[in-house]
Amino acid sequence: MSLNPTAAEPLFTGVPVPDATLRSPPALLTGLRRGISRTCPACGQGKLFNGYLAVCPVCPVCGNDNEQYPSDDFGPYVTIFLVLHLMVPILVVADRTWDMSVWFEGAFAIPIFLLATLALLPFAKGGVIGFAWAFGVTRNQATDM
Repeated sequence: MSLNPTAAEPLFTGVPVPDATLRSPPALLTGLRRGISRTCPACGQGKLFNGYLAVCPVCPVCGNDNEQYPSDDFGPYVTIFLVLHLMVPILVVADRTWDMSVWFEGAFAIPIFLLATLALLPFAKGGVIGFAWAFGVTRNQATDM
């Protein structure tokens, strides 16, 4: 490599170039496992989220467009479903076992429901993105008419 870069010799910028060969073919269990672990559903190596729930637009490892998968509403539905099915039996058993006032049960249960919902939401949203990747579900792209 010469000291004078030409058009044929790109400059090294220090930024890794996404490698599309790391992408695997879509499969349901693979997509769910990678989504629940909050990694890119296509390669399983890149981050899926920037922060709590903001989806990384493009995977830095494989270059997959992760923003194309719809995950706006179904993730919270899955979270509510899971939290209710996990917490309601516990509350029913506690209600039958101990003689507590309704106010005490509510003061005890509401923060637990809130924390469980906030803890499970990113994992459920990742699972929804993995599900959408596995089945090829994408957002409708606006077309110019």
